Amino acid sequence: MSMIKLEQPHQAIAALIHNVETVLIGKKHVIELSVVALLAKGHVLLEDVPGVGKTMLVRSLARSIGGQFKRIQFTPDLLPTDVTGVSIFNQKTMEFEFRQGPIFANVILADEINRTSPKTQSALLEAMEEHSVTIDGHTHRLHQPFFVMATQNPLEYEGTFPLPEAQLDRFLLQLHLGYPTDQQELEMINGMLGEHPIERVQPVLSVEDVLALQRQVSEVTLSDAVKTYIVRLSQRSREHPDVYLGISPRGTLALCRAVQALAFVRGRDYVIPDDVKELVPYTFRHRMILKPEARLEGATVERVLSDLLRETRVPIS
Repeated sequence: MSMIKLEQPHQAIAALIHNVETVLIGKKHVIELSVVALLAKGHVLLEDVPGVGKTMLVRSLARSIGGQFKRIQFTPDLLPTDVTGVSIFNQKTMEFEFRQGPIFANVILADEINRTSPKTQSALLEAMEEHSVTIDGHTHRLHQPFFVMATQNPLEYEGTFPLPEAQLDRFLLQLHLGYPTDQQELEMINGMLGEHPIERVQPVLSVEDVLALQRQVSEVTLSDAVKTYIVRLSQRSREHPDVYLGISPRGTLALCRAVQALAFVRGRDYVIPDDVKELVPYTFRHRMILKPEARLEGATVERVLSDLLRETRVPIS
């Protein structure tokens, strides 16, 4: 059942962002980008230190859309079937029955994904890409909408399994929350003295509303000039002298979907070049690998992205 009238979708999106912001104080831009990923049918990788609110962001987003929420705590001994589910033999019926794993939900928190083995990581990322899991030759469709927000500790932490480049490419956006300001932290303390803010979060959208919004996002106009601009940025990333691995075609398509969703969230039915420039760091950063010699000379992905945006001609509408 629809929670609101979607004749005014932008007001609905503003209400969703505000709802989450009551829990995660002072992080409106990160919340907005998370909603962008949700509406673009993508997934988010949150890389940050522990305790800055990653879990609260995902839980409050799930509550705000009235969706089913599941949390998967990734550990070194977690098996792929602990994520996807397993077939169990029922002695009464003499048949195998499929028991769904926690991947069967609308919003998934994949907590500390880089602490589990590559085999288990692959099980999650395959589900993210295919929106289904195959067990014993049978394909099971996942819930819709399906949104994964994976968290990982910085890679310099011990006991981690860094995600391979092909798996990082599955995430639409990579975001960072960062520490709050003094004032934001004071507001957070005051809000926590009584009931936890997450307990007061009520749905402002339904999952049906989210599916309807996703369909509207796909209709946002992406002009030929903006498409060409995105392709040139991707091509230049592959040609940059400091870059070993540039943006893949999947990355190009990811940026196209993301800018459509950002334009829609901002109340427009068309994409402008500024949307592209804003989202390039979040869509490209985790998809690029620099040459070892360039890193030794002080090159960073952020500097390369700055070069790409500066040197690529912006289309004029």
